[in-house]
Amino acid sequence: MPAALYLIPVTLGETSIEQVLPPYNHEVIMGIRHFVVENIRSARRFLRQTDKAFPIDDCTFFEMGKHADEKQFSQYLQPLREGKSVGVISEAGCPAVADPGADIVRIAQREGLRVVPLVGPNSMIMAVMSSGLGGQSFAFNGYLPVDASDRAKRLKALESRAWTEGQTQLFIETPYRNEKMFQALVSTLRPQTRLCIAAGITTADEYIRTLPISEWKKTKLPDLSKIPAIFLINK
Repeated sequence: MPAALYLIPVTLGETSIEQVLPPYNHEVIMGIRHFVVENIRSARRFLRQTDKAFPIDDCTFFEMGKHADEKQFSQYLQPLREGKSVGVISEAGCPAVADPGADIVRIAQREGLRVVPLVGPNSMIMAVMSSGLGGQSFAFNGYLPVDASDRAKRLKALESRAWTEGQTQLFIETPYRNEKMFQALVSTLRPQTRLCIAAGITTADEYIRTLPISEWKKTKLPDLSKIPAIFLINK
């Protein structure tokens, strides 16, 4: 296969690879020996799950996590400049989406290097698909402010946009703060605003439900303190 920067999706949790990744990904991965990864340990584990015979000891890993020096990112693409494929692996889901992998892709695009996204699970798209809130127009807003007052203002602003433009608004929270986010939502938003909580997508803990805020106030939420969740709102 031609040399390229391959964006390699991984599972969103403890899910079998066969359930969410096509066989073609296996073929691509087996031909790569240079990887830019968010976390080396989890990337190595993913590669072993992909194929127990994968030659991990023959590979070079470049880390792009929290403590990586962005000035080094360009160097990570040197193998590609020399005609060798490079794979990008995130911690979960698709790389370069709400992920430092975007910095690697930006450099590759600037230099005219070939970039190939592989098929795999994306929690944001799957949340929109299953929410019933409309997928013609939606926006991902990342993390909202931690401060309660600032968070409430941000929620009101997103709700206003949802109501005036009909645009579904998505955001996330650190799992241990999911309950606080839920309480902020039910205490801040209009009773008629619809909220979808999509958690643990594709895993055994999967929970996806859409209700008006008025109904959420009467609904017991499962324990999501350790489960990644996406929150979506629209009118």
